[in-house]
Amino acid sequence: MWPLYAAGFTTAFGAHGIAANLGGFSSDAVTSLLVLGGLLALYDGAEVVLKPFFGTLADRVGARPVLLGGLVAFAAASAVYVVADSPGWLWAARLGQGAAASAFSPSASALVARLNPAAKRGRAFGGYGFHKSIGYTLGPLLGGVLVWAGGLRLLFAVLTVLGAGVAVWAALAVPAVPPLPKARQTVLDLARRLADPVFLAPTAALAAATAALSVGVGFLPVSGRVAGLGTVATGAAVSLLAASAALVQPWAGRALDEGRVSTRTGLTAGLVLTAAGLACATLPGLTGILTAAALTGVGTGLITPLGFASLSTHTPQERLGQTMGAAELGRELGDAGGPLLVAGVASVWTLTYGYATLAGLIGVAAVASWATRARLARPAP
Repeated sequence: MWPLYAAGFTTAFGAHGIAANLGGFSSDAVTSLLVLGGLLALYDGAEVVLKPFFGTLADRVGARPVLLGGLVAFAAASAVYVVADSPGWLWAARLGQGAAASAFSPSASALVARLNPAAKRGRAFGGYGFHKSIGYTLGPLLGGVLVWAGGLRLLFAVLTVLGAGVAVWAALAVPAVPPLPKARQTVLDLARRLADPVFLAPTAALAAATAALSVGVGFLPVSGRVAGLGTVATGAAVSLLAASAALVQPWAGRALDEGRVSTRTGLTAGLVLTAAGLACATLPGLTGILTAAALTGVGTGLITPLGFASLSTHTPQERLGQTMGAAELGRELGDAGGPLLVAGVASVWTLTYGYATLAGLIGVAAVASWATRARLARPAP
């Protein structure tokens, strides 16, 4: 399992480590906010387009080859900028990294499910989510140190070594998991399966959690500055959000495996806590910001392992890659849609109304998640 956890760390560290340091990198490469936005969108845009494709490919040829190919491609794409070191090749490297992550991220999720029995998947996905959260947390910090020490080329060089090292580790330690035979599936069959509440409920919860995390990381510092707080206080709030999400995930996975929490109860509780955290962000001052960070982190930390464990349990094993790719697409849409929604509402009224709007939508999702309890309790065929 450890190479799969390392793969999760790699995609998270690569995404946030570079994204957090592009703006202050170089006026030659980042000439305007529009250019910066384009560079930031390349990685996520590639994932939105390609993750379902690579998830389906993993079901067809096996998840392990797609995992290894994606890690090798990630290392190669990172090496492009190390060698070329020009603004044009920075775009190519970033696009290549996003495309490669689209391959090995859903493949790693599918392998976590395939290599663990249903009774242990909560713990497995809790560990996987924990290591991804560590990557998200350390990416901006360690990435900033590397850029300060040797420029953006050094950060890309470290990502090259990281991707190659994890690929070698996975090749040596991850067992071959052959694709399972499956019945022919039409586009209509796929649409029906993805429209089933058994898929939609956990995927919507995962999208809501990712949206809340993105909003917290992006907008809580803005609220802190408006309240007159310094960078240390706002940085502590973001760190508290990330740390809470990371620490809760292994506990939530173990609780699910041991029967101390059900998927229905856990997802609903996570959504309620997440909505409460965003509601607390509307309160003025440091207390509101820290409470919002803690509750949002705990809520999203509950949702992530339980959502993926539910998907793996209710999905036919021969379609795991496809399901994980589609679920990852839902998370990417939440990652982009949450900040856009809050920013759109804030541009018309204030940021307080933006937080309240997203909190209300997630509260509605909590009610919907509870209402689907009978479907979520049904085992996969």
